[in-house]
Amino acid sequence: MVVVCLDLEGVLVPEVWINVAERTGIPELRRTTRDEPDYDKLMRFRLDLLDRHNLRLPQITEVIDGLEPLDGALEFLDWLRERFQVVILSDTYYDFARPLMRKLRYPTLFCHNLVVAPDGRIEDYRLRMRDQKQASVIALRAVHFPVIAAGDSYNDTTMLAAADEGILFRPPDTVVAEFPQYPVTRSYDELRAAVLAAQGRLEGAGR
Repeated sequence: MVVVCLDLEGVLVPEVWINVAERTGIPELRRTTRDEPDYDKLMRFRLDLLDRHNLRLPQITEVIDGLEPLDGALEFLDWLRERFQVVILSDTYYDFARPLMRKLRYPTLFCHNLVVAPDGRIEDYRLRMRDQKQASVIALRAVHFPVIAAGDSYNDTTMLAAADEGILFRPPDTVVAEFPQYPVTRSYDELRAAVLAAQGRLEGAGR
């Protein structure tokens, strides 16, 4: 049985921070892992912005509650789950992801946690572990699951490298240029075809 590991934001749902930026009028929050490869640097930048603008968790979750899966994402996810084991590996936070998971019919999600004060101020973030996407793929392969992984950003590339087969989905040009070894897909139809092709190569190799 092949396991398919997917990133969340940009693959199945919109980028949370971009939508928060648009709703709050704080354009600096549009910066994501598609732009900044250093995750800690990015999160410290975000937390500083939230403090400077007095933005609390309830205001952010209100934005997230209004988000819907990307067009075609739910159908694609249902298709995957009929054929593979599926795990969502994300650098988001359970505090953010709950309403999105409900709309995706509760797939398995591995992500992180926020440290939130009683008044809703986001004080810090707590990683489940550093580079948990890569570590999760390595662990799955260690118990003899072949893994196909798909993502869109810099923080997905170590996951793709650890998988048996890696696929980029709607990545920015900078990621495409830096990681030409991965096939690039731009639609769910293309991603379906790439997953099936990867499955065929794994089966051909006896995995």
